[in-house]
Amino acid sequence: MINTPSTTYDTKTRALHWGSAVLLLVLWLAGEFLDVFPKGTPRITVRSLHICFGLFLGILLTYRIWWRHHGGVQLPAPEGFAYARQAHIAHQVLYGVIALMVVTGIALVWIRGDNLFNLFSIPAFDPGNKELRHNAKEVHGWIANGLLLGAALHALMALWHQLVFKDGLLLRMLPVRSPGGVDCNNMTSS
Repeated sequence: MINTPSTTYDTKTRALHWGSAVLLLVLWLAGEFLDVFPKGTPRITVRSLHICFGLFLGILLTYRIWWRHHGGVQLPAPEGFAYARQAHIAHQVLYGVIALMVVTGIALVWIRGDNLFNLFSIPAFDPGNKELRHNAKEVHGWIANGLLLGAALHALMALWHQLVFKDGLLLRMLPVRSPGGVDCNNMTSS
């Protein structure tokens, strides 16, 4: 399906987009509310899931970038949209921040050391260096919060396009057909 004329992205591109969005939100929530879970097995399980899903996000991002360049539908900017270059740069920045978040998460696990599902332990890089551990956690958290803000701005811009410009940009990433058989390509906002 390389460069197939279309008004929507292909199914795999849409699935990768929405899967990444859901995964990012779940990871952010798990990171923010980790301390709510009791110490011991519940917290270890949630942290272990956070680490595993974070690694999965890195794999998903890598595949998503590969798919975008080797198989996914490439759509031109909506007609009359003068900011296509800026939108492209914004997407690249979002990808870069996701990658940075995954890398800092891996670094944090290595710096802090961790116990994964009570099955095996990852030894700490410098066990006595509490400042390094604290700083790595802070940087990872700042990047995660920045990414959440960037994703929210991304969603707001898609809504702005749909509701103000009425150029159908948002509909290109939504499912082509809903379960009721409504063709999203022919929907117009009121």
